[in-house]
Amino acid sequence: MKTLEDHTILYDNECPLCVNYTRAFVAAGMLEEKGRKPYNDSVGKIEGVDWDRARNEIALVNHRDHTVAYGADAVVAVLANRFPVFHLFTRVRALRWLVGKLYFFISYNRKVVAPGKVFEGINTCTPSMHYGYRWVYILLTCLVASLVLTNYTRLLVPLVPASTFGREFLVCGGQLVFQGVVVGMLNRQRWIHYLGNMMTVSLLGALLLLPALLLRDIITTPLPYTIYFLMVVAVMFLEHYRRVKILELPWVVCFTWVLYRFIVLGLIF
Repeated sequence: MKTLEDHTILYDNECPLCVNYTRAFVAAGMLEEKGRKPYNDSVGKIEGVDWDRARNEIALVNHRDHTVAYGADAVVAVLANRFPVFHLFTRVRALRWLVGKLYFFISYNRKVVAPGKVFEGINTCTPSMHYGYRWVYILLTCLVASLVLTNYTRLLVPLVPASTFGREFLVCGGQLVFQGVVVGMLNRQRWIHYLGNMMTVSLLGALLLLPALLLRDIITTPLPYTIYFLMVVAVMFLEHYRRVKILELPWVVCFTWVLYRFIVLGLIF
């Protein structure tokens, strides 16, 4: 087992993904026990680190030659020390480009996927706002949620009319506009952050509905699916409320989130 010695990775301790994968590096012996430190506790204490860049790209400090690797290069360096095949991701231009884009997509959106206890604090590892990656995330989650709901509504017939992908995508897009206008009027600086969080809630709902789709050939009556759907909506509401509080937005945002759905139901029925 090869351990990357004399290296320290500076992770975002408000990001569950960052906490878990860096912990896994230590548990697997890829890094020393002292080889990971929270960004928040390290700012200004280690020489050579670009602290602004490290908010967006996890930093791996080499204490031997005082160099620092960032982002995908840092993660690959840890993996490649144990599994040399990972060197391909830095040596092959196309792979390096692809891995870099994937890393930035995750990094710039990590706070809307799994937000910390506070929106932004002093010396916190909050990534910069990248509108391109944020809108890609919003579009992808909208596509996934629309696709799942299209298939799930077929399980609710005849209690609820079957839907189409186009209609579900339009409804999802309509809620982005509706809630975007509401939050934009209440707090213009938070609207794009809110939309990302809102779509994560929609993605959560879609993922919770997926297991029910596997039972379509076993349970053929719509009532159990309807009850389960309402349970998922309740979970979504609680998660939406939690994220609204983190963003320090007023409760009315939760009210309009529900109101939009009632408006849509009224138009459908």
